[in-house]
Amino acid sequence: MTVDWHPLLLSIRVSLIATALVALAGIPAGFALARGRVPGRRLLEALASLPIVLPPTVLGYYLLVVLGRNSPLGQAYETVLGRPLVFTVEGAIVAASVASFPFCLRTARAAISDVDPRYEQAARSMGMPEWRVALRVTLPLARRGIAAGVALAFARALGDFGTTVMVAGNIPGRTQTAPIAIYDSVQAGDDGAALTLAIILSVVAVTVLLAVGLLERRVW
Repeated sequence: MTVDWHPLLLSIRVSLIATALVALAGIPAGFALARGRVPGRRLLEALASLPIVLPPTVLGYYLLVVLGRNSPLGQAYETVLGRPLVFTVEGAIVAASVASFPFCLRTARAAISDVDPRYEQAARSMGMPEWRVALRVTLPLARRGIAAGVALAFARALGDFGTTVMVAGNIPGRTQTAPIAIYDSVQAGDDGAALTLAIILSVVAVTVLLAVGLLERRVW
């Protein structure tokens, strides 16, 4: 049995970058939905949560339409960087980010909503501007829930299959992530390689879930 470790290393790289992007977008968006006066926020949250309920192939198809070489965004990307976005590692990062975004957004929004507004009001009464109230009071008090959301986003990005294979393809040594490699190994009858990668991904998933449980119980 020979295990190709490139898909696993690529999955980790893609997931880490995707998680960073998701955190940068999801935490402010969660704050806006929880504390801001956003028109139609329930509709916006529902639309942002679509990746949870849509079949991954449908989500991947939509991304292909939006980011493909014939789309305005795809053409702009190719004009600036000289290469297409689809069927690349960058495409895999986009796919993983979109698929995992609602997990960070919804968990961050719930954590921020649970912060007692009296603490925020006390900070305002001391003359703190709103941005300092958010950074010094609201976000620190919601940090455990936010961290749990980021952890869930990482796990979701690491395990993505359908969306990634639609957008980034299945190019061994280039865009083949661990979940896709497991599928290929099974199809090729290489059960040993499939089992090895499956066990590693399962261990990571269980570790993340245990960490999320600890965060939600405020053990840390």
